Amino acid sequence: MSTHARPLADWLAASSDAELAALFTARGVRTDSGWSDYFDAAEALLEPASLARMLPRLTLREAAALRIAVDGGDAGAERAGLTALGLLRPDGTPYPPVLALVAGRSFPDDVAGEPRSPASEGSAARAAESAFTTVASLADLLLHARETPLALLAGGGVSAGEKRLLADSGVPAESIDSLLSIAVDADLVRADGRRLRVSAEAERWLHARVGDRWERLAEGFLQALPRGLRQDAGGWPELSAWPQAHPWDPSWPERCAALMERARLLGLVADDGSEPEWTVPLREGGEVDAGPLTALLPAEVDRIFLQNDLSAIAPGPLAPALDVRLRTIAARESAAQASSYRFTVESIAHALAAGETEESILEFLGSLSLTGIPQPLSYLIVQTAQRHGLVRVSTDAENGRTRIDSVDRHLIDAIAVDQALRPLALSRKEASLSSRVGRDTVYWALTDARYPATLVDADGTTLTADRNPVTTGPVFVVPDYTPLLMRLRAQQGPDADAAWLDRELEAAVRTKAVLQVTVGMPDGSTRDLLLEATGLGGGRLRGRDRAADVERTLPVSSIRAAVVVEQ
Repeated sequence: MSTHARPLADWLAASSDAELAALFTARGVRTDSGWSDYFDAAEALLEPASLARMLPRLTLREAAALRIAVDGGDAGAERAGLTALGLLRPDGTPYPPVLALVAGRSFPDDVAGEPRSPASEGSAARAAESAFTTVASLADLLLHARETPLALLAGGGVSAGEKRLLADSGVPAESIDSLLSIAVDADLVRADGRRLRVSAEAERWLHARVGDRWERLAEGFLQALPRGLRQDAGGWPELSAWPQAHPWDPSWPERCAALMERARLLGLVADDGSEPEWTVPLREGGEVDAGPLTALLPAEVDRIFLQNDLSAIAPGPLAPALDVRLRTIAARESAAQASSYRFTVESIAHALAAGETEESILEFLGSLSLTGIPQPLSYLIVQTAQRHGLVRVSTDAENGRTRIDSVDRHLIDAIAVDQALRPLALSRKEASLSSRVGRDTVYWALTDARYPATLVDADGTTLTADRNPVTTGPVFVVPDYTPLLMRLRAQQGPDADAAWLDRELEAAVRTKAVLQVTVGMPDGSTRDLLLEATGLGGGRLRGRDRAADVERTLPVSSIRAAVVVEQ
């Protein structure tokens, strides 16, 4: 063990649980670390690999202050923070392993950043249009993920196949990664195992007005900024200072470029680099206000034209809540300021499966249409509603198996021989079918096979099925270091000096190091010996006395101090 770890071990022992938890979190310490005492913790925190993982996380000011301390200066205002990260001793000097790693590193000057010029009227309009497009595209992404959660790769990214499906649903292919990051920052999607699902917040966001949608995204972007881009008073520094925010992080240029692209998509910076007026309050730490942005957007509409060819035309951007509901009933064919939708048997059946009824659909479309409900569309809705529910899926109270019933015997016969349903292992039971597979799984299998299925309970009441419920788990799980802290505290006591000495002696014996040993004599005096450590056991240290060239055996209890002599 390196003797350099002793000061850090003492500092750790004197720190509060909150300070230790903050340090362990910042340093990425595992909650199940096998440390048995503070000496183990100090040694691990000063390992070159652990320090190398921490240095890229330092901000420009922290890196500059640490470099000043390494050069023998005062770290100034950053001293307390660097001490709390286990990089500086309480006296402000760096630990030797830190000194060795930082000595060869450079950093740019603390650049305040040149102020952005205010956006011109044309640039602001284009930035607002970019924000509007981003909000609309993100709504498309969330509606897709609500129906079919996105599969995640082992590294946490979305596969190329999922990106193709998103592009097919109207999400711009070149912006998918940025849109997903914006959605994660705003807590609209969350990882649930190997799936990316919409959150409960996403449901509220989808039904909000455009201005409220944008404000949520802008706030999420601000809250998710890394430490190097956070200001003490809130907000962020000038964009020209962003590239220097984390000077020792080799991945920062790529991360910085990705953040700037998100800012552009959100309309926080114009394409020419100028700053729209709605960005200023955010940058300065004030309240987000979408008013100046929405003033440049086309007005939302709350009416549509229903046509005889089973299509619908919105003469402008349809109010989000209306658009979301309409898209559960009709498939959107084109997206622009004037969008078009098309009604099909499948789209109507989808709405019925989601909880709509014939009456609710007709009432909604009637309140929305400027042209009434054309007869072909009314006929389609009525006919599909009459057919919906012909196949009833329930749980048999007698045996707990899933039961499939229908008043149409031809449908039962068709289901029984459908090869696509073979995995359900259906068996005949009088005029119904039975399966060991769960009720919901059977229902969705029948729905996917385009049978007019519905879920019912034991009393025959129709149930609404939710294939992909929203995820309600925490956004970020705070590491719980309580067991680790309890283990460390349990080893803290009056014998800490003796335990540390034993560790130093063991390390010296392993490396055949030369020690300057201070030995307590019977008369109360002390004597210094220069020993080449050769063995430790039975409470005694063995070593060759360099000065007298003889072997000596010293009781460990008599050793007052032992310092490794550099060769």
